[in-house]
Amino acid sequence: MELEIDIEAPWPGDTDWVDLAERALEALVQVAPELGHERLLTSVLFTSDSQVHTLNREWRAKDKPTNVLSFPMLERVELLNLQQDGPPEMLGDIALAAETCAREASEKGVSIQDHATHLLIHGLLHLAGLDHEISDADAEAMEALETKALAILAIADPYGDRN
Repeated sequence: MELEIDIEAPWPGDTDWVDLAERALEALVQVAPELGHERLLTSVLFTSDSQVHTLNREWRAKDKPTNVLSFPMLERVELLNLQQDGPPEMLGDIALAAETCAREASEKGVSIQDHATHLLIHGLLHLAGLDHEISDADAEAMEALETKALAILAIADPYGDRN
């Protein structure tokens, strides 16, 4: 998969967010190989809380900011049946909110880089058709994939309250 990445203020300039996103994808492909398809394209926007709030209100009818938004453009069955030959296929768009990400990272006692990596992996899994809001079993399956991908990057389990 190819990532098209845009970074806007107020994301800190002391981190290579492009490299972070690419490493997150590489780790995720090891546990969700369908996301490694060469024809796939995903846009990632590192932006502000106000921009994510606007997107959330306009596209999801939720008038509040959130940490990450995912806008899938393929159904899971389409992703899993994507042929090798053909033009690029847009998997979807992801938007991450800087201030919310930084606040949540601080509350969790983790770096903003580690939290942003988790949110990217979470968002990419949503683009792949996984959804933690369907059932407890779906949530557990999605969290297990997130945890495995993060472990590849030596990032602690963000759901550490489990046994």
